[in-house]
Amino acid sequence: MDMATKVMALELGPHKIRVNAVNPTVVMTDMGKMAWSDPVKSSNAMTQIPLGRFAEEADVVNAIVFLLSDQSSMLSGVTLPVDGGRLVH
Repeated sequence: MDMATKVMALELGPHKIRVNAVNPTVVMTDMGKMAWSDPVKSSNAMTQIPLGRFAEEADVVNAIVFLLSDQSSMLSGVTLPVDGGRLVH
């Protein structure tokens, strides 16, 4: 997905079309809660997230709203991690 985002940004940029994506960690949707609510299963993954929690749906929505807004008008080709800092490991 990262490279597809970059290629589309290159192709569509001259037409003033921005292309970005979000890369979330585990998101606590109904399915995410079923899969990750067991502390035995989730504890190892949770130790990899410096903010100490999985993402909520609103965390991902807020990142998308930002990327769609004029506040990100100079961003294109970005794959934004919504991962509580997990990628710093």
